[in-house]
Amino acid sequence: MANPEALEDGAQRTEVKDWDGPDDQGNPRNWSPQKKFYHCAIPTAIAFLCPFGSSVYTPGISQVETEFHVTREIALLPFVSYLLGLSFGPIVAGPSSETFGRKAVYICALPGVAAFTLGAGFSQNITSLIVCRFFAGLFASPGLSIGTAMVSDFLPLEKRGGPVAVFITMVQMGPVFGPIIGGYVTESKNWRWTQWVILFGIVFAFALTAPMSESYKAVLLKRRAKKLGIEPPPEFNTSALQSLKYFVTKTVSRPIQMMFTEPIVGLFDIYNAFNFGLLNAFFAAFSWVFENVYGFGIGSTGLTYIGQAVGSIMGLLIVLYIYNSYWAKESKKAKEGNSSANMAPEKRLIIAKIGAPMFPVS
Repeated sequence: MANPEALEDGAQRTEVKDWDGPDDQGNPRNWSPQKKFYHCAIPTAIAFLCPFGSSVYTPGISQVETEFHVTREIALLPFVSYLLGLSFGPIVAGPSSETFGRKAVYICALPGVAAFTLGAGFSQNITSLIVCRFFAGLFASPGLSIGTAMVSDFLPLEKRGGPVAVFITMVQMGPVFGPIIGGYVTESKNWRWTQWVILFGIVFAFALTAPMSESYKAVLLKRRAKKLGIEPPPEFNTSALQSLKYFVTKTVSRPIQMMFTEPIVGLFDIYNAFNFGLLNAFFAAFSWVFENVYGFGIGSTGLTYIGQAVGSIMGLLIVLYIYNSYWAKESKKAKEGNSSANMAPEKRLIIAKIGAPMFPVS
């Protein structure tokens, strides 16, 4: 075991409670701009890939119907099961990233996505396809649930707006490019190639992720304490049993409790569920409507989603403009009296005030 570290005054360090001042090189917020950019690119790339995996399957639904002799409703289930996996996965992914670190979750999740995507591509019946797609979505879910948390590890609040806006835009762009790419590979090859395309993306994402550094503060301080041979703070030093108990009693139950007891949380959940449900309904319906009503080919049907990509980019530009022109000023104003103060949360509602009316109009 390593000896406790000697401090500048000659005393021996006996605990690790926080960073060693604002210039601590172990603090991710002191990383170089290049390193921060690289670590922003990782969750952004994975955020594109994970929802891409849901919609890339949809152009192959007709071929799945024919090959497995099932109805269209049954052939849609692998698409639905992937989305269910994306929905349930964050319940485990979020707490796991705060126990084992962001890197550990990404490194473990991506091979899982690859394995079940491979299984989906080789499926010989609809049941195995549905099951494999569910677990592929489950392992893909960290790409959506821990990305913004990772960015907040190394960027202060006033600098997160742009990177987080780009991250969320990639979440929207992934499902858009899924039917476009999936349509042409299904047309030229077959539906199984929609799964092989996901694998190509996973290889790239894993190569990008493998060299990353850990960014979560609690995990880094635990490692520092272990390296110095001293005990970490009690809040960072929890056993597996304690973590499991906290997971069951707090992580799982508290969001459900808040959804039913906090009107703002409940209404916001319903609104988001409706928005994402409608968005994914487009991917299921467009292919049938444009192929059977308007006579589009499988490949050209995917091009009908370009409008959503244009809308997502326009939304990104609006957010970036508001971030630089409004939020930056409000944040600076809030810090005038107190350097540690942050902009009032309700100031961020300006985006909702713009977007909410535009959604039904569009």
